[in-house]
Amino acid sequence: MTEWTYATQWESVAKAVADKPAIVQQDNVMSWREFDEAANGLAEYLVQSGLGRQAKVALYARNCPEYLVGTYAAFKASLVPFNVNYRYGNDELLYLFENGDAEAVIFETVYAERIDAIRSRLPGVKRWIAIERPGFPLPGWAVSYADIRPCENAPTGNGPRRSEDLMFIYTGGTTGMPKAVMWQQGDLIGKGGYGANPLLGLEPMKGPEEAGDRAKAMPIPVRMLIAPPLMHGTGLLSAFAALSVGGTVLLNRPDHFNAIETLDLAEKWQATWMIIVGQPFAQPLLDALDAEPGRWNLQSMLFFTSSGAMWNEENKRGLLRHMPQAALMDAFSSSEALGLGSSVMTSADTVHTAQFALGEDCAVFDEEGRRVEPGSEIRGRVAVGGFIPVGYYKDPVKSAATFIEIEGRRWSMPGDWALVNADGSLTLLGRGSQCINTGGEKVFPEEVEEALKRHPAVVDAAVCGMPDPRFGERVAAVASLKPGMSADPMELVDHVRGELAHYKAPRHLLCVEKVPRAPNGKMDYAEVRRMVTEAFAINQP
Repeated sequence: MTEWTYATQWESVAKAVADKPAIVQQDNVMSWREFDEAANGLAEYLVQSGLGRQAKVALYARNCPEYLVGTYAAFKASLVPFNVNYRYGNDELLYLFENGDAEAVIFETVYAERIDAIRSRLPGVKRWIAIERPGFPLPGWAVSYADIRPCENAPTGNGPRRSEDLMFIYTGGTTGMPKAVMWQQGDLIGKGGYGANPLLGLEPMKGPEEAGDRAKAMPIPVRMLIAPPLMHGTGLLSAFAALSVGGTVLLNRPDHFNAIETLDLAEKWQATWMIIVGQPFAQPLLDALDAEPGRWNLQSMLFFTSSGAMWNEENKRGLLRHMPQAALMDAFSSSEALGLGSSVMTSADTVHTAQFALGEDCAVFDEEGRRVEPGSEIRGRVAVGGFIPVGYYKDPVKSAATFIEIEGRRWSMPGDWALVNADGSLTLLGRGSQCINTGGEKVFPEEVEEALKRHPAVVDAAVCGMPDPRFGERVAAVASLKPGMSADPMELVDHVRGELAHYKAPRHLLCVEKVPRAPNGKMDYAEVRRMVTEAFAINQP
């Protein structure tokens, strides 16, 4: 039986194209040989530190080569890597490390003080491995990543690698708490067609060991510029795709997204592919190109791929004015349901916003579990079958609600609602829940509402998403106060920022006499949106 693992693929590539750049960030160019040997050394260190088969390794860092080395090392040693949102506050981090059963944490020293505040409550972590950054010293309780020496040979501990070896992708849950999507590596690789890629003229591989020969014979160079964070599925899985064909991953500086720096990087390295997350990335790129037309030579750019946030038609047209040779691909996916749908726009073809072709092995089901017929105007939930996750880690209730058996087979149905047009394409309606997507970050109203209600003056609160021209949505809220008490709206916003990641704090907050609820006690979100729209003169789409 063939065992499909990323480590086996990437080791094959490293042998075949050892001197080719694997990862580039500013002046730091890491060859495939260096990438492989750094991962060997780290993997051996983790095994010698007592991490057994499928022990969990948390990656708490911004975009950097060490992030991908840490992931590769975990795969080599049959460990389970998982992503940590570096915007989280202390309580959120504590929950994540505990929920993920982290036994090792690889982190930037930028976050050492935050970790130190919760470290005593995490006895299960055996090793804290620090990536040192200027101005942020190595804490005494951590080992320096730089002191872990590369080596030529992969570790032999923890037994042979298997297709069932897991990786976790943490994503938000409907309760507001993050959930770990459990993917088997074999299923992720199978989801990608075992290396098949019609855009690159690639047929499926028979085994992961063929990746090296494929890398040497690539018809089109893959130099993939990944603009979004690796801590999210869009960035990380895109990096996996590039590495699996022997490509080069291009990374911006880690502290922020800058459109001019991104375009400079694309030109310098003749990027052939760029990964973005919808309008929050696409609009600054277009603004920069329009402000200085002709400054950048982007003739090498063949593909743009976006996932995770809305990307409007006007922006796509604008980008194609500057890169008429490119294909702009909008992927409709989530961490638990890859390949729900896609749209491709070129200079010759226009695709309207929120219009997607239904993905292979996908269907739309109504609330009774019946397939929605094209042109029926019946709303349904989009589902994907075939290679799908095992479930959510340590959450059987949520797993049962999302991974559903219909028509005698198992489907992933995360809650995206759509209409099926007469031609079989989808018109995406959004999540059935009240999930807010702000710049690709998921914000769940219940979590922010509870944070607001922990303020001593607040008796009730409601949170909703409102349109934002750049980030897709912004967080808005209404709150009612306890009799005889007062609070300034900014005081309540600052209270939320003290408890949750800053992007979850309301941009608009209105104090009202009573938060609107239906007779059954459920929140009347339509009325909440009306109140916020009127109070802050927000333009509805």
